[in-house]
Amino acid sequence: MKLYTDVLTGDEMCSDGYEMKLVDDIVYEVDAAKIVVQEGDVDIGGNPSAEEQAEALENGAEQVINIVHTFRLQSTSFDKKSYLTYLKGYMKAVKAKLEQTNPERVPAFEKGAAAFAKKIVGSFGDWEFFTGESMDPEGMIALLNYREDGVTPYIVLWKDGLKEMKI
Repeated sequence: MKLYTDVLTGDEMCSDGYEMKLVDDIVYEVDAAKIVVQEGDVDIGGNPSAEEQAEALENGAEQVINIVHTFRLQSTSFDKKSYLTYLKGYMKAVKAKLEQTNPERVPAFEKGAAAFAKKIVGSFGDWEFFTGESMDPEGMIALLNYREDGVTPYIVLWKDGLKEMKI
C-alpha cells in the first residue's frame, strides 16, 4: 500500500486504496464517495442499505466524504483573490522543493500548474477546499468537486506536492 503525504507539512492526504487518475501529469483526481459515519461504528467494508443509512442519519450519524473523513482533512474557505495569493506561495514552495529533489521536473511543473490553476479559477465556485490535518496554511489545499452527475465527489491533489511512502 502507498500513502501520499504533503511534501511541505507531512500531513497524510490520500492512499492508493482509492482509485487515482493522473491528469495532465500535474494533479491526481481521486475518486471519493459519500459515506455515513456514526460514533462508535466500526467499518468492516460492507455497504449499508439505503434504509440502514437513513435510519443511521436519524440517529445522529452524519454523511461525509470518505477521503476527507479518513485523512482528517479540514474544511477551509477562500475567495478567488485569497486563493490565488495562497496558490502563488504554495507553487513557489513546491518549486523550491522540486529544485532540490527533481530539478528536471521544474519546467513541466510550472507549465502544468499554471494551466491547471486557470481551470480552477475558471470554475472557482464549484470547488470546496480542505487543508491537511495539521491545518498548516503553508501546506497543500485539497480540492473537492463533483463529477458531471452532480453526485459523485472527487478530490484533486497536486502531484508534485505529494510524497509517496510505501507502508
